[in-house]
Amino acid sequence: MSISAAQQALLDLVQSPQTHRNLPAGQLVAISLNRGESRLASNGALVAYTGLRTGRSPRDKFTVDDPTTHSIVDWGRVNQPFAKEKFDQLFERVTAHMKERELFVEDLFCGADPAYRLPVRIIAEYAWHALFVKDLFVRPTAVERASHQPDFTVVVAPEFEAVPERDGTRSQTYILADYTRRIILIGGTKYAGEIKKCIFGVMNFLMPQSDVLPMHCSANVGNDGVTALFFGLSGTGKTTLSADPNRRLIGDDEHGWSKTGIFNFEGGCYAKCVDLSEEKEPQIYRAIRFGSVLENVVLHPSTCEPDYFDIKHTENTRAAYPVEYIDNALIPGIGGHPKNVLFLAADAFGVLPPISRLTPDQAMYHFLSGYTAKLAGTEAGLGSEPVPEFSACFGSPFLPLAPRVYAEMLGKRLKEHNATCWLVNTGWSGGAFGTGKRMSLKITRALVNAALNGTLHNVEFTTEHSFGLSIPTTCPEVPPEILNPRNVWADKAAYDKQAADLSARFEANFKQFDAPENIRNAGPKTK
Repeated sequence: MSISAAQQALLDLVQSPQTHRNLPAGQLVAISLNRGESRLASNGALVAYTGLRTGRSPRDKFTVDDPTTHSIVDWGRVNQPFAKEKFDQLFERVTAHMKERELFVEDLFCGADPAYRLPVRIIAEYAWHALFVKDLFVRPTAVERASHQPDFTVVVAPEFEAVPERDGTRSQTYILADYTRRIILIGGTKYAGEIKKCIFGVMNFLMPQSDVLPMHCSANVGNDGVTALFFGLSGTGKTTLSADPNRRLIGDDEHGWSKTGIFNFEGGCYAKCVDLSEEKEPQIYRAIRFGSVLENVVLHPSTCEPDYFDIKHTENTRAAYPVEYIDNALIPGIGGHPKNVLFLAADAFGVLPPISRLTPDQAMYHFLSGYTAKLAGTEAGLGSEPVPEFSACFGSPFLPLAPRVYAEMLGKRLKEHNATCWLVNTGWSGGAFGTGKRMSLKITRALVNAALNGTLHNVEFTTEHSFGLSIPTTCPEVPPEILNPRNVWADKAAYDKQAADLSARFEANFKQFDAPENIRNAGPKTK
C-alpha cells in the first residue's frame, strides 16, 4: 500500500458521518458515560477499566522494518521488526473495522515548543480514549487547529484483536509503528498508556535528528528561574517530586532538551495513584477532578468515591489530567537549561545512599544503567526477593535508537551547561524490602531541595566504599546517620553482602554497552 493510499484510508475515517472531531471534554464525558464505557467518580473524574491489560505490553510492540528504519533502529528485544506486507494487511483489517464504528478524532501536538512540536492525530473508537489524549497532549488553539496537518496518526482499536497466526503478531494485542507512512496501529488492549508512549517512541526517533535530546524525565523550575530534571522509571517518584508547591511544574514525564532549553512533550500528567492521599501528594490529589481520567481505580459501590488503596484490578492505577490542573504549572511547558539533573532509583535492596553527587563519568554510567528495583509480589513470577531492573537511559522500552546516541547527547549537554548530576534513592533504607523501611517522602524532599537550592554544594562530602559514590555528611532536616546507608543497617555484614551482590548485577548489566573505559570504570566494582 502506498503512502497516499494509506493516508486516504485514514482521511476516510476522519470524514465519516459517524466520526466526532475535537469534541470538548464535557461532551466526551457525557458520550462515554452514555455508551457505558466508563463511570463517574464522586470527584468528577471519568473512571475506565481496561480489563486484562492494565499496563503496557512491550512484547507486543513492533516497528516496520523498511528503508526508513532498517539501518538506524536498534533492533532486538525492545525494537522488534515487523514486515511491511503484514502491516498492510492488518492496517486494511483495522480500518475496515473502524469504518463500522462511531469514532472520536483528536488533533493535537506533541511538544510545547513550536520550533520542535509534532502534529499528531488520534483516531479512537472509545470516547474516554479521546478524552485521555486530550488531557495528555498539547491542545491547539482554534487558529492552530484550523491549519493542523498530522505528521503522525495513531489508530486505536481496542476491540479489534489480532490473530497471531494470520497477522504475524505475538498475541491478540499489537502496537505497530510505521515510520515511513507515519502511522501507528494499537489494538487488542484498552490500556490508554500505550497511546501516550507510542508517540514518545516517535519523538525518541525523530528528535535526535533535530539535535534535541528526548528524555524520560519530569521537570520543574524554581523561583530563581533555574530548571531541574528528574529521571526515573515508573514508581521512582518522577511525578511526585516534580509536583512541588514551591516550584513550577514544566511536566511530569517526557521532555526535550534543545539548544535553547527544556520543553515538555506533553500537555498533561499521567500519575500513578496507588495509595494517593491529599496529605502526601496534595497537588496530584486535587488535580483529579472533572475532565480527568482514572484508570482501574476502585470506586465505593454507593458513594462512587475513589479508593486509591484498593488494588484489586492492578497496582498500576493511573490518573490523567491536563497540566494546568496543577496550580503552579508553567504554561507553556518551556524552561531554560537545567543546573541540576537527578536520577531517581527506588532501591528495594536498601543499599544505595539517599543522595549522591555524581562525577561526569558516573553520570554517564548511571544514565546508561537506568537502575531501579521491582518489588517481590508486585508482578506474577517474582519471587520473595527484590528484582533489579535496568532500563537504559531510564526508558529503554521507548528508545528506537541505540542507547549510546542518547547518552552522548546528555553528556554533551551536561558539559556545555555545567549541570550537576545526583543519584537519589527513593527506595529502602536500613535493610531490603521486607526488612528495612521505605525512605520517607519528607526526607527525600529535603535532600532534593538541598541539592536544588545549592545547600549541598556547601557541605562536606565523603566517599562511601561500596559503590564509590560521593555522599554529603550533613543536610538540613535530615538525620546525618542515614546519609551513609551502611550506618542504618543493624547487620553490617548483611549490608556488605547485599551491596556486593547489587554491584555485581550492575557490572553484569553494563557489559552490553560499548562504553569508553573511563565510563565503564565509573561504576561499582565487585570486591
